[in-house]
Order: sequence, then C-alpha cells, then structure tokens
Amino acid sequence: MSIATTDMMLEVKIILASGSPRRRELLTELGVCFEVITADVPELDEATSPGLTPAELARENARRKAAAVATLYSGRWVLGADTVVALGNRLFGKPASREEARAFLRALSGHSHEVITGCALMAPDGREEIFHDVSTVTFRELSGETIERYLAEVSVLDKAGAYALQERGEWIIESVQGSRNNVIGLPTELLGKVFKKCGLL
Repeated sequence: MSIATTDMMLEVKIILASGSPRRRELLTELGVCFEVITADVPELDEATSPGLTPAELARENARRKAAAVATLYSGRWVLGADTVVALGNRLFGKPASREEARAFLRALSGHSHEVITGCALMAPDGREEIFHDVSTVTFRELSGETIERYLAEVSVLDKAGAYALQERGEWIIESVQGSRNNVIGLPTELLGKVFKKCGLL
C-alpha cells in the first residue's frame, strides 16, 4: 500500500458513536479506520414514542446518537447505530435486571422475532444516510434450566432482548434468517455498500 493511500485512509477515519464492543469488532472486520466517541443520549422506546414502529425507533435512535457526536466534531464522518428486538408489537430493550432478562427469554422462547438495526451515517458536510436491516430469529423452546444456564454463562444486561447470537447462541437459537451480523449489532453487508457509495471503502 502506498503512503498516499495510507494518508488518505487516515484522513477519512470515521467516528463510531457507540460504545458496543460487538460493533467495534464488526467495523474492524469491514476494514474501516475508526475511533470510538460517544455522547450521552437518552434512547427512545415504545413508552416515550408509542407512534413509532420498531424500525423507526431504531433509525431515530441511531440518528440521535450520531447527531449528538457530529455536533461536537463537525467536519467528520460519524456512524450511529441502534438495535431493537421486536416480537409482534412488543419491544425488548436491554433488561434492567436479571429478573427482567429471565422474563424476556421466557417470552421469546419458541417464537420468531425480528431484530432491526438502524444506522445513521453523518457526512462532514451535514448529509445523512439513514437506513436499517431486519433479521428474523427463531428461538428454541427454552426450559427453565436452559434459561438459568444461559444467564449464568452470558452477561445479558447490556444486550437488547437479553441475549447474544455470538455468545452461546446455539443453546437458545434455532435459526436466523437474514444477516447474522445485523443481529450482533451492525448490518455489515448493507453498511459496506453505503461506505463504498460514500468513498469510505
């Protein structure tokens, strides 16, 4: 790789407006040069924004996170993201306690639900690319023993829906339709296309 190309890559380093280690790993796998800077932005949910669909919630939360950081770092590329788990009209965010996590897994047991990740890419000139991807996850029928075993093994309080595909997912998940990375936290296939369109890949 030439020095000029390396310099160009450094110049287009983006800001990831998310503290999620899973998103950092997925962005690294894409080959994008980035740094992590977050802002404290209250997330919208079905209680605060009952008129929004799950996809609209994910997109708006992603936009709010990216916009908060972009305001502080004008002239930079900023990527925000938000993942929502939806079973019908019911949304499952990050559980507030182990008891709530247990209730989430019981509710998802034996059902197919949607995982929607919204992304917002803010350009240095203020343009916005806002998009989302949807994957369908089908849970196995979970016994109480399996749920307790999973909660003992996996830290779930920072995960929407109280589970992680990449952490003992085979214990609880029967199948995934669509992007698996989208379930983990970033729709890398779709995101890669947007990055290429914007000249970031």
